[in-house]
Order: sequence, then C-alpha cells, then structure tokens
Amino acid sequence: MSNAMYDKIWHQTQEALSALLDKESQKMIEPQRNQVFIFQTLATFYIKYVQIFRNLENVYDQIIHPQKRILIRKVLDGVMGRVLELKNEMVELELTEFHYFDDILQDLKLTPEQLDIPIPKYFLKEKLEVIKGREKILAQILADSGIDTSEVKYSVKSIPFDEAVKLIQIAERARQGRLRASFMKQIFLQEYRAKQSKTLDQKVMNRWAAALRIQKVWRGFHECKNTEKLREEEMVFLGMAPPPFFNEVSATVIQAEKVDRLRNEVQIKHEEDYREALVTIKNDLKLMEGLDIKENLQDQIRHWFIECRNLTGTFPDYPDIEEGGSAIIFSNKTTQQEEDEEWKMAPSVFLPAMKEGNNTYKDIWMNKDESWNFSQDYDPELIKEEKRKELESEIRVQVDELMRQELKNLKLAVDREREHPEKARKKTEKKGKKEKKAKKDNDLTADRTIESLYKELVEEGLLIRALKVNLSDYIGDYSYLGTTLRQVSIEPMPSLLDVRQLITLYGIWPLGSAAVHEKAPLVKSLLLVGPAGVGKKMLVHAICTETGANLFNLSSSNIAGKYPGKNGLQMMLQAVFKVARQLQPSVVWIEDTEKTFYKRVPSAEKMNEPKRLKKHLPKFLKLVKPEDRILIVGTTQRPFDAELQSFCKVYQKIILVPRPDYASRYVLWKQIIERNGGVLTSALSISCLAKVTDGFTQGHIVQAVKGVLTDQRIRRQTSKPLTAVEFIMAMTSMDPVYKEEEESFKNWYAKTPLGTKRALAIKGGSTGKAKDSGKKKKK
Repeated sequence: MSNAMYDKIWHQTQEALSALLDKESQKMIEPQRNQVFIFQTLATFYIKYVQIFRNLENVYDQIIHPQKRILIRKVLDGVMGRVLELKNEMVELELTEFHYFDDILQDLKLTPEQLDIPIPKYFLKEKLEVIKGREKILAQILADSGIDTSEVKYSVKSIPFDEAVKLIQIAERARQGRLRASFMKQIFLQEYRAKQSKTLDQKVMNRWAAALRIQKVWRGFHECKNTEKLREEEMVFLGMAPPPFFNEVSATVIQAEKVDRLRNEVQIKHEEDYREALVTIKNDLKLMEGLDIKENLQDQIRHWFIECRNLTGTFPDYPDIEEGGSAIIFSNKTTQQEEDEEWKMAPSVFLPAMKEGNNTYKDIWMNKDESWNFSQDYDPELIKEEKRKELESEIRVQVDELMRQELKNLKLAVDREREHPEKARKKTEKKGKKEKKAKKDNDLTADRTIESLYKELVEEGLLIRALKVNLSDYIGDYSYLGTTLRQVSIEPMPSLLDVRQLITLYGIWPLGSAAVHEKAPLVKSLLLVGPAGVGKKMLVHAICTETGANLFNLSSSNIAGKYPGKNGLQMMLQAVFKVARQLQPSVVWIEDTEKTFYKRVPSAEKMNEPKRLKKHLPKFLKLVKPEDRILIVGTTQRPFDAELQSFCKVYQKIILVPRPDYASRYVLWKQIIERNGGVLTSALSISCLAKVTDGFTQGHIVQAVKGVLTDQRIRRQTSKPLTAVEFIMAMTSMDPVYKEEEESFKNWYAKTPLGTKRALAIKGGSTGKAKDSGKKKKK
C-alpha cells in the first residue's frame, strides 16, 4: 500500500474522530436517567474509539513523514486513554468487568472480531535495542551463574562394558533379522510372479472383455474423483471449507513484508534527519533572525513603557520571571477560552489532548499541498515556525534582563525619583524552613547500584526470563449468548476473547505507553482466577512479551528460604522495587497467590512461610505512583483458600478466566492441530471434537494434540488422515473441569467487592442507580 493510501486513511480517520468528539460533547451535556441509554451511549463511543484507534495505529506504523507521526502519536495516546476512561465508566455503571455489545455491533454493522483490542506495534519497535541489550545481559548472568534454563542439558549415564556389548549385539541381530526377512520377501515375490505368468499364458483371455473391465474401473475412478472435486468446490463456495492454497504464503504477501521492512528503514532515516534538522534549522534561525527578533521584542516593550506612561503618568512594574516575564504582557488567552476547553460530561484528561491534536490536523495537514514532498521527508517551514517560537522565548529572557535595567534607568532619568530598592517579588525560599521529615524507612540497598541489584535478583531466581508468547496465541472466540443470558437474569461466564481484551486494557496498554499509564485510571494490581490449564501463566508471559517488561517472580514457593528475617524481606522488596522502577515497564508475578493470604496454613507448608508478603504487599502498592509502570499480577486456581478481605484489598482488578466454551474449543482444536503440523481434512470432524471435549481446558487440548501428533504420525497423514477418535482417546485419561468447579469460581467471584455490588444491584432491579445519581451531580 502506498504512502498516499495511508495518508487517505489518516484523513478519513481524523474526520471520524472529529465527528465523534462533536457527538460526544453534544450527547453527554444533558443528564440522562435511563441506565440502558447511558450504557448504549458509552458502549457506542467505546466501540467507535476502538475502530479509530485500530486505523490510527496502522497509519502510525506505516506512514513515514516524521512530523505527521508526532501528531498521530499524540492523538493515538489520547484515543487509547479515552478508551480506558470509557471502560472504567462502563464498569462503574454495570458493576462488572465484562460487557456485551451484540445490539450495538449489529447497528454499526461490525463483527465481534473488530472488538478485539489491537496492541500498538511501537511498544516494542521503539525499544527494540533496549530489550535486546537487556536480554543479552540476562542471558550472560544466567550462563555465568550456571542456572541458564534456555538450553536443555542432557546428562549422559555411563553403563558397564559388558552391558554395552550386549546392547550392540541385540541391535545387530535385529538388523540382520530385518535384512533376512527382506530377502525372503523378494524371493517369494519372484516365485509368485513366475507362477502367475505361466497361468496367464495358459489362459487366452478375450481382449474385448479385458478392455471393457479396464474401462469400467477407469470410469468409476474418474467419476469418484470428479464428484469429490465438485463437493470440495461446493464447500468452498458455501464457506464451509478453506479454498485451495489457503494457508500458503503468496508472493504478494512476501513482497508486502519486504516493502514493510523497507518502510521501517525509511521511517528511522526520516526520524534521524528530522532530529538533526531541529538543531541545524534553529542555529540557522539564530544567525539570520536572532538580531531582528531581539530588536522587535525591545521595540514592543519600549512601546509598552511609553503607553503606560501616557495612560497612568508613571512607568509600569516589570513582570517577574516566575510570572512569565514580558510574555505575559502580550498574551491573548482569556479565561473564557480556558473554560471552553473543559469537558462537561466527566473529568477526562485525554479529550483536551485529542481536541488539540485534531485542531492541529485541521490547521496544518487537512488541506496542505504536499505535491512537492514525494519522499515524505520533514517540512522545514513547520520546523522554522516551531523553532522561531522557541528561539523567541530564549531571546526574551535575555531581553527582559536588559529591559529591566533600561526601565530602571528611565525611572531615574525621566521621573527623577529617588531610587528606592524595589521589593523583590520573587518568592524567596525560607532558609530556615524545615522540610517535612518523611517517615523514617531504612534503605538497606542505599549503597548498591542498579546493575548489582539486577544481577543479584537474577542469580536468586527472582528476576526471570519471560517466555516468548504473544497475546494473539491466547486463542478464543466471542460470547454470542452474553446479552441473551443477561436478559433472562443469568450471569454468563466470560469468553476467552473478553479475557484477552481485559489483559490488553489493564495490563498491556498502560505498561506499553507512559503517557497513558500516567493519566488513565490507574490499575496497579491484577488477579487472574481460574482452574488449572486455562492459560493464566501464559497471559502473564504475554504481557511481558508484548511490552518488553521485566518479569519478577515473588511466588511463595520461589522466595521460600531466600532473604530470611525481617530485614532480609525488606531488602528483597526494596531491591525488586528499585530495579522494577528503574528498568520499567515491569511485571511482579505471584503464582498461587492465595498462599500469601491463606486462611489457615497447611502444616506441610509452614516451613516455607507462605504468608511472608501478606503485610508488605499493600505497602509495595502504595509506593507505585502513576509514573511508575509497574504491575502486580497474581494467579490462582484456589481463591477459596484465601482471606477474602485482605485478598481483594491487594488486587484492584479481578479477572475470572473460564474454561473454553464450544466456540472457543472449536477454534482451539483447529489452530492447535495446524500449529503442531496436523493437516485438516474431511475425515477429521472438528465440531465433533469441540462438542465431546466440553469441560476440558486449553492445557488438556494442547497435551492431547502433542501426544497424538508425533513425528511418525505427521509423516503418515498423506496415507492415513487424522480422525477425531485419535484425539478423544488421548483425552480419556484426563480429568475435565466439571460444572460444579466452575460454579464454585462464580460463587467466589460473587463475594468479591464488585461481584457483591452487582448482585445487590440486580436484586434491586437496576445495576446503576447509584451511578445515575452520581452522573446527575457531575453534569
């Protein structure tokens, strides 16, 4: 796709954003009492912003003009933050993390796949070198300390000489036996052929009968093949089967990937040229226009002296540096303009940024003629305009100093007033003022460098290497019955696609973008709850992979016996926090986190002190500020064993990860079989597999597929296609997640703060009465 095409997509997306900003302003000015209407309005805005974000992210990744990219990035961060704000509003309104938009999707003519939240590619692109360097250092530390788990080391067990000779003899005899059997088979076939040839010679066969028989066999074979081909074409036409060569990579895709790589190289070059131009153009402006700017400023200020003298009879007081110097005299911005920028629906820190970005687009890029700029390099005139303002501000500081002295001399010479030492308006700092002493907290790692702490945490196994897993590898499908079930007062289990969206919104987006993390509703901690095998651990590693985050493992089993005593524990947490903050983004993972909050510690685990972190985790969370991209993620398959109150106090967001439903199982079977070398044919009924394996998790399916698809079985697929029975037989020894276990998770979730609020609201007949009253006050 050409750069002009991406420019066109950008213009269309900006128009859609402009219309949405206007609509959002109009719709939400009037207070609304109808909860359904409020939710539909919020959900519509949410879905539209997601589509705008999808287009903008694609444009930002592909467009090569450096100044356009700066503006797009600003708007992109604003849209990302607004999506998170709207999500927060919907959670408060419906009192649930999971929402269903079936009606709205139908009205907007969108598919459920378009609800999937994209992950910006620049999260990794812009820090690729940093991530590679960090991985290299991590690998070196692991190798030096002898705990490198990336390479599997096989231990060679030595055996006695006699046993070795015996093994070789057995193998040799087996080889000779196979060879002898092969010779005997060949001899038998030769004798059989000779006997058959003698028999045929004796019988004179009718040629016409022989020809007729051959024709019958050939025509039957040909018709079977023709019927099979027509059947395949029909299935492809109906959309029930993929077209031929569907999974093969075409030459067009290969060429597109090559163009994409070249475009990335051009992007980097243009960015470098732009950064160099910022310096050179400013220096050129300083030489060519610096004196003129200085003289103009001095003339303006002198004119102001004379005007004030004529009006008031005295010279004015010169504004201080803290007030903005002479710039404040010529500022045109009024209070009314500031008031107009405020968002009237609810406090939003991202709407002004989006409006500003949209206005900049309209003023500069909307109707700009770029016929001269075929290569899409930087625009020097825009840089001059920007740097001229910057240069003016720098020169103004120098001019202010000169003009203050000039004003002082004028007052002495013209007014002939006695020189009084002017009272300095500067806010002098009181030297004797005692700073508030922070609560004394001994820093046990004060004399340590970040590098030494990093190395120690790696050697202790607290800072671990994240597995290379993308969030897209967490396969699932949309819940198509969510709205229907809620209409009959049944709370549905969330779908895997819902879980994936929440991981993106609460984990990946804020960790990937500093601008979003600092201003969006802050999520410091996340809890993933669900049975074994549903992919909780995989999601933790996916967050790290998609954002390039460090992964700290503070599970009770991992810290057992490490850093003993009160001081040791304090030092460990200080080291983790320092490294996590310095090398952000970072994820602190606590596996089997219910152990940290045990109601009653089992006698077998008392020696490991599983509750060591219980009192310290709330303190750790308090240290995390909006500018610190640190996320605590807990995973548990037995939340019932934990003290609910302290558990929910630490974990701000709780995500219930379910076993896969039929739609998700269908997609899982299909994709996992293909990823492991399996070929899908008409002999393999995926729908049958998905139906029969109700209750089994992703872990079960992966285990079954890997067990069946051995190297030998993959080679035999051409002669013996895969069947559903093979996979079902592999799962007979596994225990599924029964309905009772799933219900126990739902019942536990209903006791959490958000679950309790929703249950009370449903019992009261509405999920948003309190929210509605709050909205009235806001508006």
